Amino acid sequence: MLGFTTSGSAIVTAFDGDPIISTDPWLCDDAYFGSWRHDFDIPPAQREAIKSSKYLWFSHGHPDHLNPADLPDFSQSKILISDHYGGRIHKDLESAGFDVTVLKDKTWVPLSDNVSVLTIANANQDSCLLLDINGRLVINLNDAPDLGWSGYIRNTAKSFKEVYLLKLVGWSGADMANFVHEDGSRVYDSDHFKSPIAPRYQSEAVRYGANAVIPFSSFHKYQREDSAWANGIVPSLADYMTGANPDGALILPPHVMVDCETDEVTEIAPPQLPHAIISPETFGDNWSDELDPDEVKRCFAYFQKKEVLAKNLGFVALNIGGKTHTIKLDGGPVDRGVTFSAPRQSFMTAIDYEIFDDLLIGNFMKTTLHGMESLYPDFSPVVAKYADNGGVQTRAQYGAYHRHYFSRDPMATLFHWAETHTESIFRRMVPDESTVFNTAKKVYWSLKR
Repeated sequence: MLGFTTSGSAIVTAFDGDPIISTDPWLCDDAYFGSWRHDFDIPPAQREAIKSSKYLWFSHGHPDHLNPADLPDFSQSKILISDHYGGRIHKDLESAGFDVTVLKDKTWVPLSDNVSVLTIANANQDSCLLLDINGRLVINLNDAPDLGWSGYIRNTAKSFKEVYLLKLVGWSGADMANFVHEDGSRVYDSDHFKSPIAPRYQSEAVRYGANAVIPFSSFHKYQREDSAWANGIVPSLADYMTGANPDGALILPPHVMVDCETDEVTEIAPPQLPHAIISPETFGDNWSDELDPDEVKRCFAYFQKKEVLAKNLGFVALNIGGKTHTIKLDGGPVDRGVTFSAPRQSFMTAIDYEIFDDLLIGNFMKTTLHGMESLYPDFSPVVAKYADNGGVQTRAQYGAYHRHYFSRDPMATLFHWAETHTESIFRRMVPDESTVFNTAKKVYWSLKR
């Protein structure tokens, strides 16, 4: 076969006769402290191809992309990763004995006669992978946000006969959504997160220059009793197709085999797995367990050493086992902060191994915001991306981190900043649907295309 298959949640396997490369191969049963499991089976043929791939590529360190439980199956594969600041994934995999190559940004690397890859890393400690398979382009964006790379990718796509976009577009089921009021009631019901997916996919296809889209990086179910509520914001297969524009990009099924000689697409259609709900105690979590004094000290140290956190937050409160510990952040606004309620074991594992994002995405931990509307941009990137993965703790390190990514592609960084900040400023100043607003919107989309 000369082509590719998609399987699991975010796995692409490219073939040039033999399986050449597989991406983000999450194969084991659980992720995020047992909160996630696969929604669909990975058929034996795809599973075997993944395990026998000459190369593996990991986009980032989340356990639905790089799961430590899967690594023993990959001892014979060469591992490719993007050039992430701090090099945490590189160091961890090399110390475990793996053959790891760090790929330079925007550089095509041939892996076989007909398969080449190019990767781009961004300041979110995420990365994307472009695969050239016999003159067809696969844009694997997994669940990474666009921090300025869309223009480069769109221009690259112009040279290819067929362009397939693989990207997460959903209802926040793969992000922190378990926000609660101070009385414990949930801030948002499931409907709050829902909006038509197909039109957004087709809009993203225009953004990246793709003529076909494959739903991607979101095929999981929540299985813990304390996170099962979030199954209400995990789309069904039908939800990915509802409302599609017949004149827009073609939306393919999520699990397919694509022949890159004939361009024939065959649906694999793996069976959906049984859905059982499991108690958190099965994974070692008891919500009544309290922190001991040494664990409290480790929690204080974890948050207080992140100097940039105190720029916009005055406190982080932890409610563990029904007892609250408030960590004051020196110099931060006293009325802005966040309270996390979580079971002791998973919380301390996240603190000790510096994987706080796993708690957020697991969606069993409850989050209460005080004087702020979101964990972005003042908490989640600072703690989970820059600090845990990038090793950034001090203000000086924070500045060096962002200068590093700016220097990689100044124009893309500036365009992204203008795109995200100018829109919010403009919306505050100009009424929706006014003549000025509609004219500006037409100019914006013309430039974007």
